[in-house]
Amino acid sequence: MDDVDSEWRRQGATLSHKTAQEEFGLTWEEIVRAIRAGKLHCQQQSMHGNPWLRLLRREVETLVRERHGANYLRNRQAKTELARINRELKRLKGQIAVLEERKSKLSVDFGE
Repeated sequence: MDDVDSEWRRQGATLSHKTAQEEFGLTWEEIVRAIRAGKLHCQQQSMHGNPWLRLLRREVETLVRERHGANYLRNRQAKTELARINRELKRLKGQIAVLEERKSKLSVDFGE
């Protein structure tokens, strides 16, 4: 029981039902059916009065693998990672532009 309890607290081991829908292409109905069938454990959470379900990522991945196959799961994970990388690159490009502008101003001020 300690393993499951610690899994709920470990960073990255859980995700919201909304993230499961976006990241793995699950529908609300599939999530509810899996919870009722005992394939997914969930915790009801609320943020600013808005309820959501917290799911274990490991169980969601197992469910997706069973329902859609391992290739589908790998493709969805690769697509999600690619989107994350693109967001990070965009953020870094913005930071580079700000630093380059600051560098130009300092170079002008010091006559370099």
